[in-house]
Amino acid sequence: MGIDSALGRRPVYRQQDDHARAETLTELPSFKSLVNGGRCIIPADGFYEWRKEGRRKVPMWVHLKTKEPFAFAGLWDVWRKPDGKRVESFAIITTEPNKLLRSIHNRMPVILRREDEDQWLDAVRTSFAKAKSLLQPYPAELMDAHDVSAIVNSAKYDGPECIRPVSGGRAAKGGSCPCCEDSQALTLLLVSSEQRIDTVENYGCDWYQVGVLR
Repeated sequence: MGIDSALGRRPVYRQQDDHARAETLTELPSFKSLVNGGRCIIPADGFYEWRKEGRRKVPMWVHLKTKEPFAFAGLWDVWRKPDGKRVESFAIITTEPNKLLRSIHNRMPVILRREDEDQWLDAVRTSFAKAKSLLQPYPAELMDAHDVSAIVNSAKYDGPECIRPVSGGRAAKGGSCPCCEDSQALTLLLVSSEQRIDTVENYGCDWYQVGVLR
């Protein structure tokens, strides 16, 4: 849930404003008011990005090579929706992509080095004029990425199978079911150029109820 970048501190609900560009934070009223009093970190162990291959978008899981958790740099605020409901929201700060992400997307989230997290959070001792230098692309040599199944396109799925590596557009072929370990369950998921799952052999497990993602 993001901070509205156009309407300031009393925005209407706009879910697409989840990201704030590091280069323009002080140019937008809603973000400018937060850079010295609303800085936060968002813990994560990776993030999804979609690589274009012709008409198709291939989901990828991006993470540190160590696979350790890390922190995004962010801004947070509290505001009210038109119906009066209180909303606590945050925006992830983005920057230019590093060498790894450059071929995938033209932006990447700011990942803070562990030793810089306290400095980013301590707005009393570290003004934004100084903290802005922390909003740099994370070193590409410390990161990795791999293709994952198209099931990540459905909000219904949020398990470990979402980040398992796949190749050649195949999410699974034979073996045990990734959620119930049913060794009798076999499946073959093929992703077409229109980014949909064409073939699903359903053996009763809910994981295979992906159906057709259009």
